[in-house]
This record gives sequence, structure tokens and C-alpha cells, in this order.
Amino acid sequence: MATCGAKAVYIRAQSEGAGMKLAVSGGMVGDYEELLRPALRMPWCIRFCPDRAALLAELGDADAVVTMSWAAGMPPAPHLRLLQLPGAGLDAVDLAAVPPTATVCNVYEHEIGIGEYVLATMLEKEIGLARLQAEIRADDWRSSLFCGGTPHGELFGKTLGIVGYGRIGRETAKRAKAFGLKVVAATRSPEKRDEQVDEIVGMAQLPQVLARADYLLIACPLSAETRGLIDRAAFAAMRRSAVLINVARGPVVDEDALYEACRDRLIAGAVIDVWYNYPKGGARIEPPSKHPLKHLDNVLMTPHVSGVSGGLLRRRWSLIANNLNRLAAGQPLLNVVRAPLSAP
Repeated sequence: MATCGAKAVYIRAQSEGAGMKLAVSGGMVGDYEELLRPALRMPWCIRFCPDRAALLAELGDADAVVTMSWAAGMPPAPHLRLLQLPGAGLDAVDLAAVPPTATVCNVYEHEIGIGEYVLATMLEKEIGLARLQAEIRADDWRSSLFCGGTPHGELFGKTLGIVGYGRIGRETAKRAKAFGLKVVAATRSPEKRDEQVDEIVGMAQLPQVLARADYLLIACPLSAETRGLIDRAAFAAMRRSAVLINVARGPVVDEDALYEACRDRLIAGAVIDVWYNYPKGGARIEPPSKHPLKHLDNVLMTPHVSGVSGGLLRRRWSLIANNLNRLAAGQPLLNVVRAPLSAP
């Protein structure tokens, strides 16, 4: 059995047999020990690696690794059979550098929280709860019909356009239909019909979706094809009353075009949860964008939290534990991104 060192957490289930080694690393892993302990059915030697150097030191005899990134130049991992991502994105994974013996898997479950977040922000844009509360707390009745105010908006009857119809798109569409919205989606696979969508088209018809959407949800992966997909031409095609919501990856929306469209009121506004700059450690925190979006009153900003709901880690670690159990038992793994290229 592999040894883990003084800070290792050794978890033994009731099953007997040789232990396998798991290295866990990264800021998205959360309280992994508490969530893994009751779910593992085989003995595992588990090492939490607080930084990159600690992870690299564990690769030599690791059977499985949970981490969000893998790059060229990593030390040899000759025993690695599972590279398990604790999230969905592959942005930081160089698949060509992953040992050929390893299966690469990911997990989702963030689509539930994101779907609720999207509906919440759309409702906020329509009703303006934060503004209304601030007014009444100041004894200000200006928005009330008693004082000549105008009615707030509603989602019913409006059109939600979705760019990228995967898990996030489906969960959001399900909730949007409950509010009486019409849902139109643009996707690479328009032949896959879904009862939650009123109309689904290919990406070549994206301009039609842009022109019809009251709310435009960006829910596609970041790739060479989607980087800068929503550019100046896309904003020009949108309604001036439209609101863009980005919960995918910042660079899917051109940063300059986004700022100009919101600043110049080419669209009604934006909801941005994903960014162009992220904390890299150290005392200095970079602004999320090179542009002063925070000074625009038509932009709602959040720090990449749309999918981080209370149940997210619980659901994800349940799936990760399931994959670890399957690996130990020699069963097929779930959510395979890349199958092994050679036998261990």
C-alpha cells in the first residue's frame, strides 16, 4: 500500500484489500474529507495538497488525482488511472499532457444553482427589488402607484435566447418556461429537440436569436470558436431593450464590445458573473475587467458565484466518490472526457 505522509487522511471502509492513493488539490475541492468519508466503499490513502508543489510531490504513486488543472511538464505519474476534475471546465487541462493510462472525468451539478441565479437576476432586472427596498427604507414612495409611480416589469411573455444548449441551458429553460417565457436556443446540435425550448437553431442562425431575445443567456463553453463570439456586430444585432447574461466564460463576450454596449446603452444592460481577470494569489487583487463596468448602473456584477449553491459540493463529491468506488471495483467510470490511451 502507498504511504501518504504525516498529514495524510487515511479513510478505511469495511472492505478489505490493498489501499489506493488519491491526491486532492485545488481551491474548488471544499471540505472533501467530510463529504468523501461516508461514501467510499474501499480503503483509500488520501492526501490533501494545499499547493501545486505538494501535488507534484504526490504524483509518483497516485492512482487517482482530483484537481482542476494539468499541464505539460508535470512529473511522471505512472500509476495514474483517474484524473477527476471537481468541476466541469477543461480550460486548465492539457489533455495531451495527461498520462495515457488515465481516464479524465469531470462533474457538473452547477447547472441547478446557475438556473436559479439566472432567473433571480432576470427578476431583479424586471422588478428592481434592491432599488424598491432602498426607496421605502428611506420613506420614499416614488415608485408606488399612490405617488404616481409606474408599474414594474414582468418576465411573462418575454423571450429568453440561450447561446449553447447544454446542462446550464436546459436547467435555465425549464425554470424560464415556468415563468411563462418563450425560449429560443442556438446550439451546435439543433437536431436534439427538447420540450423546454420553443425553437432551437444552429449556430449559423445566432443572429436571429440575437434579434429576438429580451434576455440573452451565454451558456456555451469557451473554445477557439466561441472566444469573442458576442462582439460588436452581435451587440448591434440585439434589441436596445435586451439584457445580456454571461454565466459561461468571460472571453466568450468581447470585453471592449461589452463595455461599449452597456456604456452607450446599445442594450439595456448586462448581468456578468464570469470575468476576464481573476485573483492569482498575493495581496494585490486585479479588477475583474480592464473597463470600469462597476460604474455603470445598468450592469449587475457578481464574483463567479452563480453555480456555487449550498448543495453543489455535496452533489459533486457524491459523484466523485461514485467514480472512485467504480475505479476501485473495476467498473466503467462516469462523465468521461477522455478514455485511457493505453493500459496501466
